[in-house]
Amino acid sequence: MKLIKRDTDYAIRALCHIASAPERSHTAKELEKALDLPLPFLRKLLQKLGKKGLLRSIKGRSGGFKLTAPAERISVLQVIEIFQGKLKLTQCFFRKKVCPRQKICKLKKRMDSIEKTVLLSIERIKISDIV
Repeated sequence: MKLIKRDTDYAIRALCHIASAPERSHTAKELEKALDLPLPFLRKLLQKLGKKGLLRSIKGRSGGFKLTAPAERISVLQVIEIFQGKLKLTQCFFRKKVCPRQKICKLKKRMDSIEKTVLLSIERIKISDIV
């Protein structure tokens, strides 16, 4: 199981680059060169980050992308959830159905506790921490 997939990693890298100079806008072309990422894939990521409210797209000659909030308020968990959905460490399935023992399972209770700790820890990691 990969905790952070490729598109999430690329998006975090793009956000960090933008956060490193938040006073100006950053073009997709600039990000492509700075991060060595494929431009078509990068554009899709930037568009999705814009739709989800983390980036603002600025049109025109001095256009590009800017963060919509300070990097201190954007968590890595937010980015993970945008590209991968809710993070779940355990899924209790038994033959493609929800396990009937889920409510009484002692292992599930412990795994749920671990999951909460992990999610809280990832939520605390802000883009500003990794710029």
